[in-house]
Amino acid sequence: MAFLRALRDLFLSLRLTVVLLVLGMILIFVATLDQVNLGIYGVQQKYFHAFFSVIRVGPLFVPFPGGYCIGGLLLINLIVAHVWRLKFTWRKTGIQLTHAGLILLLVGELLSGLMQQSYTMRLTEGQTSNYSEHERNYELAVIDTTDAKFDDVTAIPDKILAQLEPIQHPPMPFRVVPRQYFPNASLARRTDGAGTPASPATQGIGPQVTVTSLPVTYREDDRNVPAAYVELVGAEGSLGTWLVSPDLGSPQTFTYAGHSWKIVFRPARAYKPYAITLLETRHDVYPGTDIPKNFSSRIRIGTPGAADQREVLIYMNNPLRYEGLTFYQYQMDPGHNTSVLQVVRNPGWILPYIACSMMCLGLCVQFLFHLVGFIQKRRAAPAAESAAA
Repeated sequence: MAFLRALRDLFLSLRLTVVLLVLGMILIFVATLDQVNLGIYGVQQKYFHAFFSVIRVGPLFVPFPGGYCIGGLLLINLIVAHVWRLKFTWRKTGIQLTHAGLILLLVGELLSGLMQQSYTMRLTEGQTSNYSEHERNYELAVIDTTDAKFDDVTAIPDKILAQLEPIQHPPMPFRVVPRQYFPNASLARRTDGAGTPASPATQGIGPQVTVTSLPVTYREDDRNVPAAYVELVGAEGSLGTWLVSPDLGSPQTFTYAGHSWKIVFRPARAYKPYAITLLETRHDVYPGTDIPKNFSSRIRIGTPGAADQREVLIYMNNPLRYEGLTFYQYQMDPGHNTSVLQVVRNPGWILPYIACSMMCLGLCVQFLFHLVGFIQKRRAAPAAESAAA
């Protein structure tokens, strides 16, 4: 019991609140400085969407609590203070609402950090698609195209490929054995000559291509393009080694066990039970200038051939919310009548709105209680003076 009381007193302490707030300010300061090197996404992953991080101080690397650790401790501190310190009375209603809103805000940020997913969907006018692509993650797709009615796709995430461990999936009659993996690489046409090492690839276009490993980039206007050498091993032995990379473009084909196959390294896909058709794009500019005024995409969304299809206009600051996803107007290529939609899944998107509303309401209620009390005291003061006289 003594230990539990000590633990309760620790989380009730105002000193803990001050320490966590100071640590949070230091974390924000360091992350802001490091944003030049890592970019916004890299900073989020390293400092804020992590329980612990490492901060460089001169030649030293100092372990430091991350955003999840600081936010989690603040959340516990607020909940314990809310339960033990605040008396549930009408005069404390405003403070209780404000604390509850702040707790909900922290919970919403945690849910967003853990569950939010962001994809893009690139469409040309008249094109229909039923999938979106991840902005940073990739997958190796091994596709059985034997049946003319459908493709049987096995998708292997790039994180699994990077482990360089053999991969066996029941629908595939062979194993995928990653031999080399490059988080970021450039490709060039191979020029054989003296001193040029032999290519690890033996099948497809790989023997004609040279792979150069590049440092991982975190800049917002750059992207990492991974590459890998993968060997396919069947019951009879090796089927060959392929070079795979998103920059190769078209899938590479081969046949095995009486089936036709394709292998392609591509952005990770998220398929949907409905399809989106881009009907029209608009790129409005201010008169007499090339400054964009508005981007908009008119789309048709729904199950193809079904009666539940509807047309929607998506433009800046006016997204479409459909089946738990939010579609934003992200980019536009007017020259090719192409639109890029950002597709975001965030189950906790409404929690910040509710939390901010609760905090505003709580502050207003608390102000009104104090205002009414102040007015009553001012009215009571003259009556007391008259009675004394």
